[in-house]
Amino acid sequence: MELFIQIVQFILIISVLVILHELGHFIPAKYFKTKVEKFYLFFDVKFSLFKKKIGDTVYGIGWLPLGGYVKIAGMIDESMDTEQMKSEPQPWEFRSKPAWQRLIIMLGGVTVNFFLAWFIYTMLLFNNGDTYIPADSLKHGILIDSIGEQLGLKTGDKILAIDGKKSKKFTDAVLDIILGDEVTVKRDGKEITVPLSAEGKEAVFSTQGRNFLGYRQKATIDSVVSGMVAEKAGVLKGDEIVAVNGQKTAYWNEFVGVIKKSPEKEIELEVLRNGQPKTLQMTVPEEAAIGVVLSREDLFVTDNYSFGAAIPEGFNKTIEVLTKQIRQFKVIFNTKTGAYKQVKGPIGIVEMMPKQWNWTFIWNFMAMFSVWLAFLNILPIPALDGGHVMFLLYEIISGRPPSEKVLEKGQIIGFVILMGLMAIVFGNDIWNIIKKFI
Repeated sequence: MELFIQIVQFILIISVLVILHELGHFIPAKYFKTKVEKFYLFFDVKFSLFKKKIGDTVYGIGWLPLGGYVKIAGMIDESMDTEQMKSEPQPWEFRSKPAWQRLIIMLGGVTVNFFLAWFIYTMLLFNNGDTYIPADSLKHGILIDSIGEQLGLKTGDKILAIDGKKSKKFTDAVLDIILGDEVTVKRDGKEITVPLSAEGKEAVFSTQGRNFLGYRQKATIDSVVSGMVAEKAGVLKGDEIVAVNGQKTAYWNEFVGVIKKSPEKEIELEVLRNGQPKTLQMTVPEEAAIGVVLSREDLFVTDNYSFGAAIPEGFNKTIEVLTKQIRQFKVIFNTKTGAYKQVKGPIGIVEMMPKQWNWTFIWNFMAMFSVWLAFLNILPIPALDGGHVMFLLYEIISGRPPSEKVLEKGQIIGFVILMGLMAIVFGNDIWNIIKKFI
């Protein structure tokens, strides 16, 4: 059932994005009286799940959920329908329209994607506000694991800036560090700059960035599990653990580390209770868990926005997401980081979906993915919208269109590039599944 919910959420997100993207081409094409032969959600390789002709256009749903398309008459596209191009141009064909009209038609999809993301982020900010951990509120510094150490960070560091820019949100620090070149931290009272090596980032990507960076907290008890050794020893809610067997454990990670090394051993727990020191005796069970729950510091803040304020902030959020996605390419194409191995296809994306229906996640992911689709589609690769835009700009600047042979070869080259990228993406998905059973 959980997998079914994940798949349905993925299909819903992709369906909305594909339909609106293709409408971005379809509406200006119809406005400029250009014939649209097909409008498809998903690809109809060999057959369709559904199709119906209304007017000049066949509307349908394909069986392969990798996108969708509109087939515009008189245009060399991924269908490679060159027979149509051999006849005389007709006034209702794409090739007969002025270059500026064709440019608007081709830019329609990415334009809709951008405005959709802007709209979603605006409504999310208006309804939910923006919740985050301020980067300057971590008075005890960061908490990192062995992966974070390979990046050159240390537990207790206080992040001051990444690539010379002060971060407002600690919750953005993970991605900023992955995309950055250096991080400035305060360590042992000194300000130092740590270069972020490609090798360190490779270690982060190998674990998909899980938990390599967190924030350090005092070992203050929120609750005690009934019947376990901590309760029997007299530990109470609000106790602050300061030492175990004389070893200072001011922070939760230090305390947990000592306990994990002490199964079936007697320990002396030193706590502060209402500011007064107290010593407690207990024996750590074999499973190395004594039955205490950490008291979470309330570090999160929420910025609320009126509808008027949410509009420009939604735009800023869209630009911020777009900028980070562009910066990701630097990391992905650096083979030393191994980031290309973590690029996810449909299978990997389904695994990212929550196992319970979550509208907030759906809208956030849809906005992010809409920006991603806009960016990918505008890349100057033949067979993508950006490839058509590239040839149209050449025509507008030079005053003459590329030959049909050039356009056909461009589509073939673009198709080969896209198939190669898809092979890598699907290969990653399949390999990640295989690794779970090795």
